[in-house]
Amino acid sequence: MKPTHKLLFVLCPMLVLGFIYYSSGKLHLHVWGQKPLYDKQGFLLQLDTKLPPELAYKYGNLSEGVCKPGYAAAKMTAIYPKFMKPAPMFLDRNFKRLAKVSNYLPPFGFKTQERIIDTILTTTKNYGLGEELDSLSCKRCIIVGNGGILFNKSLGSRIDDYDVVVRLNEAPVSGYTRDVGTKTTIRITYPEGAIQKPENYEKDSLFVFSAFKPLDFKWLRQMVFKEKLRGIEGFWKSVAHYVPREPTEMRILNPYFIQEAAFQFIGLPFNNGLMGKGNIPTLGTVAITMALHNCDEVAVAGFGYDMNTPHAPLHYYETVKMSAIKESWTHNISKEKEFLRKLVKANIITDLTNGI
Repeated sequence: MKPTHKLLFVLCPMLVLGFIYYSSGKLHLHVWGQKPLYDKQGFLLQLDTKLPPELAYKYGNLSEGVCKPGYAAAKMTAIYPKFMKPAPMFLDRNFKRLAKVSNYLPPFGFKTQERIIDTILTTTKNYGLGEELDSLSCKRCIIVGNGGILFNKSLGSRIDDYDVVVRLNEAPVSGYTRDVGTKTTIRITYPEGAIQKPENYEKDSLFVFSAFKPLDFKWLRQMVFKEKLRGIEGFWKSVAHYVPREPTEMRILNPYFIQEAAFQFIGLPFNNGLMGKGNIPTLGTVAITMALHNCDEVAVAGFGYDMNTPHAPLHYYETVKMSAIKESWTHNISKEKEFLRKLVKANIITDLTNGI
């Protein structure tokens, strides 16, 4: 055999192996002639996929209107095989064991804030939704967004039918009950988004805190211990000075939901795990992510910005128009909407206002 032939005989297999390795690791190429099954986030491209036969049989045999145990997680796993259901809704005294968030600074974790969180949790003492809701074998949850699309839809009674009603920031209930209902199980907020007038808080809801920066935890500690607000430099707008809730009615949202929504589900820039331009999910999407892990059925209402209707109301409770939305430094609304549309198309969440 000629030397050049020998060289080719050795090189060809090496080049083929190298190409296969590179393709599998870098390009995610599929067998020639086959279309890819998943998008770059790991979601099935064919979103109308069916549940495994045993689950289809289980849910198909339930009476109409009966809560389907494990349904949201089962549907989510069917289109996103990497989905892992266990993720506690709120931080408890064992929070330091949560490996996925312990190495990240807020908002994607709690690094550097362990001591202050420990102090807060020692005082709040409760870490669930409450005895009655925690004991339910099947929970139906709805996340009520603040969108103007809710206005004049008369969905109040339907919203109140859910076991867990989640509201966001300062969106009011009083005066809007025909459209948004009367029930509030939990209200998720951060310092700048919290209700500022104590009289506007509902009597029976849990105050659920979501941190976006280290300073937020200092604010929460002052609210929990009913201290005079100090050190307000660093907030991007005015914050509440008092939260009319007992410590036992306060919770800290697991920051894993911010991390998972941003990096796994939506595909926002990782930025070394730090808050940066366009890599923070909206609180509404964080709440939906939380519900996928902790509720059996998930619905939403009041989600979706229609930029084609600039004169439509931005929020259901004020006259500001859709045209007031400017490009956000922190959020990527279009990529977020892409993720939420997958959930609706795959029938993982029900959108009562059809805004997504």
